[in-house]
Amino acid sequence: MRFIVVIALAALLGGCDYLPFGYTPIGEIVASPGRFEGRDVKVRGEVTQITKLPLVELRSYTLRDESGEILVLTEGALPALDERRAIRAQVKTLAIIDGQSFGLRLIELEPLPLLTMRR
Repeated sequence: MRFIVVIALAALLGGCDYLPFGYTPIGEIVASPGRFEGRDVKVRGEVTQITKLPLVELRSYTLRDESGEILVLTEGALPALDERRAIRAQVKTLAIIDGQSFGLRLIELEPLPLLTMRR
């Protein structure tokens, strides 16, 4: 019986990114970018702006939740405007000077299932 519990626990912990909790509010990242620099985070929100520059293969979108909004760079397919989206991403900045961040963005690592989204 213990063996089954250990296996179930390992499977649950292995899928932590897919659980419906543990999301970081976007406003928290924007307010303290140094605290999140280089870290992986889970965020969710609504896509409010889409940009695609084919000559340099740049694809980005803005993700907004109730606390703020942030730019997301992706190598994957762009989401639709107004789409609700959950992602795992890495926080990056060009520079942080005197607590002020420049070039704050998320690098999308993977989209997460919409099952974890609540409206």
